[in-house]
Amino acid sequence: MAGHSKFANIRHRKEKNDAARGRIFTRLGREIAVSVKTGGADPASNVRLREAIAKAKSENMPNDTIERSIKKAAGDLSAVNYESITYEGYGPKGAAIIIDVLTDNRNRAAGNVRNAFTKGGGNMGTSGCVAFLFDQKGLIVVEKNDTVDEDELMLLALDAGAEDFSVQEDCYEILTLPENFGNVRDTLEKANIPMISAEVAMLPQTETALTDPDDIKKMSKLLNLLDDDEDVQNVYHNAIW
Repeated sequence: MAGHSKFANIRHRKEKNDAARGRIFTRLGREIAVSVKTGGADPASNVRLREAIAKAKSENMPNDTIERSIKKAAGDLSAVNYESITYEGYGPKGAAIIIDVLTDNRNRAAGNVRNAFTKGGGNMGTSGCVAFLFDQKGLIVVEKNDTVDEDELMLLALDAGAEDFSVQEDCYEILTLPENFGNVRDTLEKANIPMISAEVAMLPQTETALTDPDDIKKMSKLLNLLDDDEDVQNVYHNAIW
């Protein structure tokens, strides 16, 4: 089932220096807080919270930090007032971009996202303008190492409900339907399979190749501006270069 890697294209990720990791933990904390507010503080009965915890663990967020975030949100639900918004638009050469935001200031979030599109040579679009170019899938990435047997991992994942298993140069990618993601992730966790990442994400159906150095520079600037914005939770795009 080896195939072309979609993971590198679905979500922009920068090298995680201290500043970047701080922003990541802030975003994860917001997602945990909103999950607790909407479904309670018990991961056993709150699917969204379980997924938020899984993502936090895959980003190496310490367990005590995760627990503090849950307890803080549960103890002061009135303070959790983040709004979930999705923006869509186009980058250089019409590359499709989806941006998930959790914010306590809608005007600030919209202004920052619009500014990123403008400075990155793109255009902010209307709701639904590019969403149809993506599929929502559960995506689990497992690092290749001597402790993970490829055949055993594939069988374990497929038996748990995975839709596809692919072998990449330095990792294994496991795709699931959104409704099967939790069971597959939990199965791998119980088997002590180390996961680089585990999340429900938007995967592009097609790719937009950037070959002009100026387009690549603009796209990189757009993504970097979004990455620096603490309101931005996830960025998905279909550009390759």
